[in-house]
Amino acid sequence: MLFDRIRLREIEARNRIVVSPMCQYSALDGQVTDWHLVHLGKFAQGGAGVVFVEATAVEKRGRITHGDTGIWDDAHISGLKRISSFLKEQGAVPAIQLAHAGRKASMARPWYGNGPLTDEDARRGDSAWSIVAASEAPVGEGWIAPRAFRKGDFEVLLNAYRQAVRRAHAAGFDVLEIHAAHGYLLHTFLSPLSNTRDDEYGGSLENRMRFPLEVAKAVREAWPGGKPLFLRCSSIDDVEGGWSIEDSVAFGSRLKKIGVDVVDCSSGGILGSATAATKTLLPRVPGFQLPFSEKIRKETGLKTMAVGLILTAPQAEEALQAGRADLIAIGREALYDPNWPLHAARELGVDPEYSQWPQQYGWWLTRRESALRKAGIRR
Repeated sequence: MLFDRIRLREIEARNRIVVSPMCQYSALDGQVTDWHLVHLGKFAQGGAGVVFVEATAVEKRGRITHGDTGIWDDAHISGLKRISSFLKEQGAVPAIQLAHAGRKASMARPWYGNGPLTDEDARRGDSAWSIVAASEAPVGEGWIAPRAFRKGDFEVLLNAYRQAVRRAHAAGFDVLEIHAAHGYLLHTFLSPLSNTRDDEYGGSLENRMRFPLEVAKAVREAWPGGKPLFLRCSSIDDVEGGWSIEDSVAFGSRLKKIGVDVVDCSSGGILGSATAATKTLLPRVPGFQLPFSEKIRKETGLKTMAVGLILTAPQAEEALQAGRADLIAIGREALYDPNWPLHAARELGVDPEYSQWPQQYGWWLTRRESALRKAGIRR
């Protein structure tokens, strides 16, 4: 099943392997660079069905760091289009994740501390900026305090998402994902741990879901009807008293009515940096988030994407065969092995003759294989 084609609305992927959005913190004023082209292009060459551009900020103040990619200006379109065109040329479906960091905006790049910006960051040219969030509470002690969303902010951000959708379409992307996980803006509206509002956007589950659902509705209406829409959620907060899997099922049911096609099932991140090693209730073992994608899939009827320590082809195949997900996302495993899909196809017996490899590689590898066989070497 891992190498079955999958059709989502009018878009068809050559297999069910997705390369997750992975921030590179290497953009220049939101602009992608050659690093991004090569970084993403090798995953398409490596056989993935769908390749995602990293979390891309819909407005400048919504960046996590100064190095985040952006889509808040028409000037960002041409660089992104160069990437989407190359991904298509290599047979992959180009995808992009729309994001707003909320109270996790204005951070240092991970290799410079993975926390609040410091004077040392400012000396490098990375100065702090004002941020907004669901409520006024910062991520933690020492972090920059956000301004809570006021009445006019909601429509401003909805319009930012609409414009980002227009730009994503102009840039040639065929799949769009809304980032509503890992303690970023939309997740902080959902979680009772971060949303302490007492208006129609806070309190009850219905109220806490209100703004993320408004964003999903605005994006779906602006995105072409033939193109699929994903949403990444933290299936659980993984903290006592936080967002639960039952909440995610309720959220998913509402998303389905709006026209979201796939829920990307991650978890955690409500406290501290999304990439920091924080204490969790859920053990990080291979496939630890599969129960969430399975439950949301079965109880909402939505397609789901599984992510999180999916390391081997047999593990991915078993998850699909068991109905635990419809798509398999790999992230850091793709960094470790950009050709993971091609190696998986050989391991599962789908492509013993290198036919799925780029012609420029496969031609040489078949001849090497023949030489190895003659020498009595098995690989």
